[in-house]
Amino acid sequence: MIKVGVIGAGKMGISHLAILGARHDIDVVGVADTSSLVTGVLEKYGNFTGYNNYRDLVKNSKPDAVVIAVPTRFHAEIVKDVLSKGIHVFVEKPFCLDSNDGKWLVDYAASNKLVNQVGYHNKFIGTFQEAKRIIDSSLLGHIQHFEANMNGPVVIKEKQGTWRSKPEEGGGCLLDYAAHTIDLINYLVAPISKVNGTILKSFFGGQVEDSVYALLETRNKISGVLNVNWSDETFRKMSTSLTIIGSNGKMIVDSTELRVFFKKTPSDIEYTKGWNIKQINQLTDSVSYYLRGEEYSLQLDYFINAVKGGVKNNINTFDTAFQTDQVIEMIRQHKNN
Repeated sequence: MIKVGVIGAGKMGISHLAILGARHDIDVVGVADTSSLVTGVLEKYGNFTGYNNYRDLVKNSKPDAVVIAVPTRFHAEIVKDVLSKGIHVFVEKPFCLDSNDGKWLVDYAASNKLVNQVGYHNKFIGTFQEAKRIIDSSLLGHIQHFEANMNGPVVIKEKQGTWRSKPEEGGGCLLDYAAHTIDLINYLVAPISKVNGTILKSFFGGQVEDSVYALLETRNKISGVLNVNWSDETFRKMSTSLTIIGSNGKMIVDSTELRVFFKKTPSDIEYTKGWNIKQINQLTDSVSYYLRGEEYSLQLDYFINAVKGGVKNNINTFDTAFQTDQVIEMIRQHKNN
């Protein structure tokens, strides 16, 4: 049995708690949240031990691993404290508000051989995994250009003092929304090394942006465009899609469908010349517990299996999340240039 603690019992914390609670090889030894109302409900109806201070959870329950789902501004402090106790860490995205904090955490986790993971769930979606396989197999040939789009109706009226309206809390479309897409570009195409221009727009006033437009360049000189808007009411929910153009064809992929066009018959027998379409149900691994999408269970399964030594700890590590944080900072530095 792996002893796991959950720090933060908001929307994502509760989701993680439900998934962990369904595993038979996990003992959820405590849940920490600053709200006594929340911990009280979890103790009464969920039979979990509640704490209002994460330090008490760590001290009294002695978990092998923790899942951290607190506001981003607390990530660096809590992750550093927990790592120093020799505890493996899964933390929600984005990693840190300041990439300098992230670099220290990357080095500390690596030097102490602690399993570390950040909650960028797209890498556990079957369509994006197949897109990665196709690109890595060079079936598309030399990658020439990409377009990344992410849209949704998250903020559709004037913000009223929530964390989404405060940059110091980790609010804003760039940190909360675009981070997913940036991380996915780094994974599928190549790490972004240069930002050639950025426009950050606020549609409802306030201190944070509601849309992000950027011209990007990867380490291996592939050009790309980033378009992200969390105030788009034409979408029912968050939608992420990438178009990737190569010398041998073109790919359009989102969380539900993969469409790929090959100029000539590829070496992979699963595909033919012309357009090929695969749906998510053809590419998704089964999970023992479904909540909001297979990817949420798959990412925690991977984390727990890495803690147990069953898989390598090389997906969504602190290091790759740190690289995403660096791109976020570059985009901010090029604001409206």
